[in-house]
Amino acid sequence: MVTVTLDAPARDFRRYLNARLLSVAGSIVAVVALPVLVYQLTGSTAWTAAVAMAEALPYLVFGLLAGAVADRVDRQRLMVAMDVVVAVAMVTVPVAWWLDALTALHVVVVAFLVQSAFAFFDAANFGALPSLVGKENITSAYAKLFGRSTILETVLPALAGAAVTVVAPATLLAVNAVTAAGSAMLVRAIRGALSTPRTDSTTVAGDIGTGLRFLWQHSIIRTLTLVGATHSAAAGAWVAMMVPWADRVLGVAPSGDLRLAVLFGCWGAGAWLASRLLPALTERWGGARLALGGLPVSLLCAGSVLLSTHWVPACLGAIAWGAAHSTVVLNSITYRQRMCPPELRSRVNTTARMLSWGLGQPAGAALAGAAAVLAGPRAGLAAGTGVLLVGVALAWATPTLRRAASSGDAG
Repeated sequence: MVTVTLDAPARDFRRYLNARLLSVAGSIVAVVALPVLVYQLTGSTAWTAAVAMAEALPYLVFGLLAGAVADRVDRQRLMVAMDVVVAVAMVTVPVAWWLDALTALHVVVVAFLVQSAFAFFDAANFGALPSLVGKENITSAYAKLFGRSTILETVLPALAGAAVTVVAPATLLAVNAVTAAGSAMLVRAIRGALSTPRTDSTTVAGDIGTGLRFLWQHSIIRTLTLVGATHSAAAGAWVAMMVPWADRVLGVAPSGDLRLAVLFGCWGAGAWLASRLLPALTERWGGARLALGGLPVSLLCAGSVLLSTHWVPACLGAIAWGAAHSTVVLNSITYRQRMCPPELRSRVNTTARMLSWGLGQPAGAALAGAAAVLAGPRAGLAAGTGVLLVGVALAWATPTLRRAASSGDAG
């Protein structure tokens, strides 16, 4: 058990932790239910891909602005406001369903709005926890948060996947509205400071420029961010194609088939495995060497999923791919957090996430959707895997990253 010693009252940290866990739980339910809902409404791979695009695109659109805003405003108020937006937007889906007025476009718009709110919430969250617990407690606080979040990310996808086989996905999305409202109340109840008053007089544009310059001038962070975009594109293809691929290639129906629940849980199981292995792998190999080694492993795992025609090897491949993918992603984030000055954390991290997840995932989902329309969902997965291959080549072609890896140095 991880012990957290806080300067702020312990109850504030518990409120923050519980708020984050509620938010994570609701987001997981939405990630599972939204593509199933759209596929049930339309039977279309293109519309299913559109949901994945809508969920990732807001980080690309608002990432730079969100990071700069979160470093300037009261983070607590910003987080509460964004939770309220999520709750109100998400509750419209089950209401429209019950009124027999729900359309695929409605679902896509809600997905975009919810993830737009998340971009600002996430930017505030990057700076909120260090301000709440202090630098001396940040490692133990993050350890507790990440450990409990990982448990949710491992267990809940399978449970949500099982739930959508017996409960209408639109009705299930009411859970996300409830968790968002609960998170807002918990964050609002925090008494400790989540923001550090600023004394400079820079503009929002100036703040954005500072974050961009730091990211671009640090060659390894720049490379890992660009590689992260290709990695996220492959993940976007997986999110967009998993339900139609399971239906048309593996024979796993989008409703009434509990094997879909197992398949939904595989990526989370791999992510949990990565969280357990990452500290030892980083200590043994170093961050740069782990990045170079992890990328081709991720590519091979993606290939094994692509070639699967039965649900059992597909699940095993998805677990392995989830583990390799998460190892690469967590290793990159850890490196960036170590190298980034505290006053730039919101800006640099949201900028990096904007360029990797915000650009890569919707691009991968769009590419997969286009390929699937022409040649089926397996072609969509193949397109995402091809982008991942480009990322592997880019990483190995970067001299500074190879030198850091050959010296066993993370940076």
